[in-house]
Amino acid sequence: MFMPLLTSFIIFIIIVQHAIRRSDAKQKSDDAAFFKREHDANFVRKKSLEDLDYIRIPVDRLPFGALPDNAEVRHAEDTVKQLAAEKIVNLTGISNTDLKLKYGTANITPLTEYDMRYLELARTLQKWGRELYASGLYAEALQVLTFAVETRTDITGTWHLYIECVRYHAGFSEEESSGILKSRIPLAESLDALSKEAILRELKSAVSE
Repeated sequence: MFMPLLTSFIIFIIIVQHAIRRSDAKQKSDDAAFFKREHDANFVRKKSLEDLDYIRIPVDRLPFGALPDNAEVRHAEDTVKQLAAEKIVNLTGISNTDLKLKYGTANITPLTEYDMRYLELARTLQKWGRELYASGLYAEALQVLTFAVETRTDITGTWHLYIECVRYHAGFSEEESSGILKSRIPLAESLDALSKEAILRELKSAVSE
């Protein structure tokens, strides 16, 4: 009885050690690949940023002034107006290394600024849309939330309120709302964020019900 147990234990130890060595080797390989890409990226010359997908804020189509007594809404409106004059790009999910490889090391500062402005815009639109929704201004909320979704926001709260507006508060028939939400599935599938699966689940559930 003792020898079979001892043999099984030795075999188990050998398997574990083999797995650890393989894991260490893969980690070293991954690290080497990363550092090589980072090294190469640091020597890429500056390239044009004209092909970036710049976000244009449709100031004329957003419901400014809908809640004049709400301080959070006023702050959101002011922020959006200020951002409208700036260059904004959604670079969520793209690493600095990939940005440097594509656009050059010298462009990393403006690219970071563009992305930071997008993050501010996405958070601001979420707050604005949420306040409008909570106040029962569903048409106005849908204007804000639709724009946010079209910028490929990965904020689950924004998508949730957008889905709720389309399904229950926009005056669409069940067939119409289902069609609108179904058309948003490819956009949600293009997201590169941890929230992607949760957003897709809610969208698909809303379409199938």
